[in-house]
Amino acid sequence: MTVADTTPPPVARGLHRTLWVLQGFLGVFLIVASAGPKLFGETNAVQTFEDMGAAPWFRYFVGLLELAGGIGLLVPRLAGLAAVGLALLMVGAAVTQAFILDGGALVLTPVLLFALFVFIAWGRRHSIRRLLER
Repeated sequence: MTVADTTPPPVARGLHRTLWVLQGFLGVFLIVASAGPKLFGETNAVQTFEDMGAAPWFRYFVGLLELAGGIGLLVPRLAGLAAVGLALLMVGAAVTQAFILDGGALVLTPVLLFALFVFIAWGRRHSIRRLLER
């Protein structure tokens, strides 16, 4: 087996560009619109976590996870792994919306984000594999 045989196939140029646009948009969204309010104590974010019965530290923890994931989406080597972590975070968010907050249609937001993060993780699966092999 030669080195060429072990090199993962390149991602098609169109898919690569689509992934970067999506990663950029979602990364900035997570940093500014999702993590920011949690970390800076915005009233609605605080109220949501109080409605869940969660301690204040949990709001900060989720905010830090979103911040790290958003930054990770913007770093080429980490984008795939960040997308996996964010997809798992969205599972928890969807379950929380559906069963703890009785969010009704609001559960669609984490479900849609989950699908987008899974798409990014699938598109970056070769970089995930390279990271895990190290």
